[in-house]
Amino acid sequence: MNWTTLVDASALSAALGDPGLRLVDARFVMLNAAPDAGRQAYSEGHLPGAVYADLNLDLSDLSKVGEGRHPMPDSDAFVRKLGEWGIGPSHQVVAYDAVDGSMAAARLWWLLKLLGHARVAVLDGGLAAWRAAGGAETAEVSVPLPVAAYPSHFDAAQLVSAEDILRRWHEDSGWLFDARAAERFRGDVEPIDPIAGHVPGALNRPFAHNLRDGRFKPADELHAALSPLLGTHAPTDVVLMCGSGVTACHLLLAFEHAGLHGARVYPGSWSGWISDPSRPVARGD
Repeated sequence: MNWTTLVDASALSAALGDPGLRLVDARFVMLNAAPDAGRQAYSEGHLPGAVYADLNLDLSDLSKVGEGRHPMPDSDAFVRKLGEWGIGPSHQVVAYDAVDGSMAAARLWWLLKLLGHARVAVLDGGLAAWRAAGGAETAEVSVPLPVAAYPSHFDAAQLVSAEDILRRWHEDSGWLFDARAAERFRGDVEPIDPIAGHVPGALNRPFAHNLRDGRFKPADELHAALSPLLGTHAPTDVVLMCGSGVTACHLLLAFEHAGLHGARVYPGSWSGWISDPSRPVARGD
């Protein structure tokens, strides 16, 4: 096993039971659902051996103020949680959610990448693809054998702040991408955040445009679609954002799958940007 971006259901099914494999169920429902809807779905059925990761409790630190709706978890707390899940540097980790990885398997993938963990992937198509392939499920809650806290910390060089974005406004477009749906980017509607619109100069690349039938498009097709959007910028110059730093990770996964390596995420994203009323807001295309 050496999966670093995506893995399909058939390959994962063949690896079930491998002692080096760790599975994480990251199902989460953002709108119009109980806060524990993902955990409840996990309790009703999940991949054998999978532990559950809660976007709000495990993959974020909601106590932080001014850093968006899903602030990054504290690095020490996250590495301790990985140890509780039995995840160490030598393991192949596969995260999945209900369908396409956006809520919130890609977020877990990204957090592990920030620690320098190479062998972590997202199940392409999520639980829906797993079930379509006839994959095994269980309602038995896994209690992994704990290991020591993961021996690493988040790489701050891979993170972008609002101040970093403000310093780059003189650059040509093609370096800042917003993964939200077009109507939210334009400011036509805003069902979650108190202010509608986007960061001036950002380009809209809805994460759903990287998918077909709930799965990622082929790498060459994504490369052909994403590469021209960069203009003169290298992939390492690119910054990705969304509403709260969750679907931005999904867009990053698409870039990596397409062979456009090295983009970074602005974790606060739109909800963090608008926490300071002095920061400018744009509307429309």
